Formats: sequence, structure tokens, C-alpha cells
Amino acid sequence: MALFEGLSGRLQGALNRLRGKGRVTEKDIKEMMREIRMALLEADVSFKVVKDFTNKVTEKAIGEEVLKSLTPGQQVIKIVNDELCSVLGVSQSRLTFSNKPPSVFVLAGLQGAGKTTACGKLAGILKKQGKKPLLVACDIYRPAAIKQLKVLGDAYGVPVFSADEGVGPVEIAERSLVHAQTLGSDVIIIDTAGRLHINDELMDELIEIKRVVKPQEILLTVDAMTGQDAVNVAETFNERLGIDGIIISKLDGDTRGGAALSVRAVTGKPIKFIGMGEKPDPDTLEPFYPDRMASRILGMGDVMSLIEKAQTMYDEEEAAKLEKKIRTQEFSLEDFLSQIKQIRKMGPLTELLGMIPGMGKMNVPDDELSEKSLNHVEAIINSMTPYERRNPYVLNGSRKKRIAAGSGRNIQEVNQLLKQFDEMKRMMKSFSGGMFGKKGKMNIPFLKGR
Repeated sequence: MALFEGLSGRLQGALNRLRGKGRVTEKDIKEMMREIRMALLEADVSFKVVKDFTNKVTEKAIGEEVLKSLTPGQQVIKIVNDELCSVLGVSQSRLTFSNKPPSVFVLAGLQGAGKTTACGKLAGILKKQGKKPLLVACDIYRPAAIKQLKVLGDAYGVPVFSADEGVGPVEIAERSLVHAQTLGSDVIIIDTAGRLHINDELMDELIEIKRVVKPQEILLTVDAMTGQDAVNVAETFNERLGIDGIIISKLDGDTRGGAALSVRAVTGKPIKFIGMGEKPDPDTLEPFYPDRMASRILGMGDVMSLIEKAQTMYDEEEAAKLEKKIRTQEFSLEDFLSQIKQIRKMGPLTELLGMIPGMGKMNVPDDELSEKSLNHVEAIINSMTPYERRNPYVLNGSRKKRIAAGSGRNIQEVNQLLKQFDEMKRMMKSFSGGMFGKKGKMNIPFLKGR
């Protein structure tokens, strides 16, 4: 399922009618804005946000400079993109840290929003950045919440502070300050309790924790899949508690995206991270870039995020080895299998396609590009012996028959894979000089200069 799938398709459809037009009338603008308004409302974007957005775009788009310009369609698309960036937050908002450690971050939100998971991932991110985080278990009401945090702590190699039964969350938070000094922790991440709905008991507890620990930032975790409810929750928490930033969880499960487009505009507080999956991997809690998200929604790709994902998967030494193998024609099916596994670590293929300009709106048949097809390729290669993977030219009829039986595929699929592999080797050899720069760094020509 693609991020913002429904909204993205509708907005791109509305804008494509203007793209490349030599002449745009006020009527064209109003028809486009009517479609955009409906698309945003159907995506569960707040009515007030939709109204403000469409009014601003319309006002700028029907200006004389736009309608009489040489490329009015492109000008209107730029206006929509700029206003979408403005709604989402203009520029990235990073975490701030106290001049005098430890920096305390309190994660708040309703039960089920994904606070505990976000705490663990945030700790993992900060540890990778060289910080020494401490996780603090202040959710003493939800069964297994403390255990869940400890499991996450173990997964990320981050200590977890909790207290004996009977100690209240405010006291636990206060004790964690002393414990952090003992461990030499420079960051404290407090996992607070949630409720099924906002009530005075919840707010009083959070306000008291805030008073005791004096947090550097209070981060509200909202579930993208709750749509308009996420916006209402964010607005209420901000009014009663005062928040500094927002984490939107489960965004990969919401094709509409209304929450992401509304919470920042309604609260005035920045979205700092977006959760893209429940796996215990800090890379699935991503920094939020408003301009990149606007670009993806409008089908213009997100090249920078794609490059960053690739860079986290490839180190210079491995890339240099791969380049050498390509240049000397030693690239084998073992290397091919390794590359498939690296690509899969970057995320779902449909999501990666959405980051390439113009590719997000392509209808690629499931049988051509899917997780299932990659599973089949892996099964075929894994059914070969190490010798066969390194020397595919030895694969005669009987060997292919054995591989097909072992992988649960047919001989035609084995032959097709070998043919594609040969074609890929030839193509990679011809491009090898341009694919890698000095020291084996990835250098993708069509991404340069964007």
C-alpha cells in the first residue's frame, strides 16, 4: 500500500490537466481547485485546513503574473507545491537538546497510539547519533507496557529504568533523573501512560510529570489511522499540556494522509518524526521533511530520502568490492542475491518507486514488481549450490530441473532469471564507470543535480 495513495492520485490527476498548458484561465483554476478541495476532504483533512489552503492557492494562482506567464500550468503546480509545504511545516524541525544534560523528552498520547514503540525507536536513533539514552517506564497501568519497553531497550541496547509496584508515574519520572546521572545518560526518554480517551486524570498526571522533570520537549504521538480524531487529540493535548512536537505513527497504514496534513496546521506545532512500520528498527521512525513529503504527494518524487536510504545500506568498502566485481565480470548470482536483500531492507518496492520522480504514478503489474516475485528469485538462487551461484554457465538441463524442483518454481522461470541476470551483467559493465565514484561511493547519474 503506497503512502498517501488515494490523495496523491487525486491531486496529481487535477494538476496534470494544467501541466504543459500554454494558456490557463480563471475557470481552469477554479475547476482544478474544486477537485483538490474534494480530494483533501476525502483524505480526511480538516475542513478549516482545506479552506485556508484552497483560498491561498486560488488567490495566488489567478494573479495576472501567473495567467499571463509563458508556463502558467507549471506556475500553478509550483504554487500548490509551495502551499502544501507551508501546511506541512516549510522546513524540517529537529529535536533540541539542553545545554546542561540530561535532555528530557516526554512522549505523550492516547493508548494504542504507538508511544512505547516510538520511545524505543527514538532511543535507537539517538544512540546511533552518539547519545547515551535512558528509557523510563512510567506507564504502570497498561498490562505488559513495562515489559514491552524492556524488550525494546534490549533490542536497541538501551537501559530501561522502572520502579517496584506501588510507585506512581510521577515519582518514577523524578527518580529517573538521579538514575540517569548514575549511568552517565545524557538523554532521558519517558514513556507515559495513555487512556482510551482524554480525561482530567490523564492530563493531571502529565502536567505533574512535566512540572517535576521540566522536559526539553514534550512529543505527542498520534495514530495516523485515526484520521480526524488524531487532529482533535493533538489540538486538545496542545491546549491543556503544551506540546513541542508531534510524532505521527502508522503513517504507512494510512492511504489518506489527512492527519499528517492537518495536525501541524491546527496546532502550529511541527511534525518531527513519522512512523513507517512496527518493526523494532530505528530506521522505521523517520525524520519528517515537509518539502520532501509535499513532493511525494504531488508525484514529484523524493530523491533525497531515496539516496539517504541507499547510503544507510551501503558502506564504502562493500560498494568498492561490488564495483571491482562488476568491472572484472566476477559479479555472480551470490552477489545478485546479496543486492536483492540490500534493496529489500530499504522498504517496500512500491514505496521506493514513489521516491523516484515520475515513477510513483506508474501502474506496474504485480507480477513484474512485487515482494512475491523477489521471493521467487531468492528461492531459485538459494536452490543452487554455492558453485552454481558463482559459475552459472555450468547450469545444464538436469541442474536446472533440480533447481526448479527445489525452489518450487518451473524451468521456464529458472531460464528467465538466468537470462535477466546475463542482461543485467552486460548493462552493469557498460555503466560501471558511471555508477561509482571515488572509493566506491554510489553515483546514480539520473539522480545527480536534483
